[in-house]
Amino acid sequence: MKVAVASDHRGYEFKKKLCRMLSEHTVVDYGTNNAAESVDYPDYALRVARAVVSKECDRGILVCGTGLGMSLAANKVRGVRAVVVHDVFSAEMSRRHNDSNVLCLGADVISPGAMASKIVQVWLDTPFEGERHARRVKKIMDLEGS
Repeated sequence: MKVAVASDHRGYEFKKKLCRMLSEHTVVDYGTNNAAESVDYPDYALRVARAVVSKECDRGILVCGTGLGMSLAANKVRGVRAVVVHDVFSAEMSRRHNDSNVLCLGADVISPGAMASKIVQVWLDTPFEGERHARRVKKIMDLEGS
């Protein structure tokens, strides 16, 4: 799987560890490239969101302090279904029922250790169930631009 990743300055160290976690996947890193310089998270969310909707990458993962700002920004791009996840169950259900394509993580909320690794692995491995959920996802997507 080809995974787009990006972070702001607060998520930079987490993102570096995340890239190592994703060693069995092709990772495209859209920045930022250091933690010392303050950057605007919407710029990085946009890069990943565009890579996902253009099919350049299969999925995207964004990291900021809480995951919330990245999610808000990424969800402004038509075709993105970005979710903030801090536990394994939510990661699984966001894929099964919502066909999420961008995962947003909070570097100040969860550590980049075993829990984060499990969240990312479950999110990447869980398929979309389709059927009745496809109808609901279509309704969500139809809201774009309304």
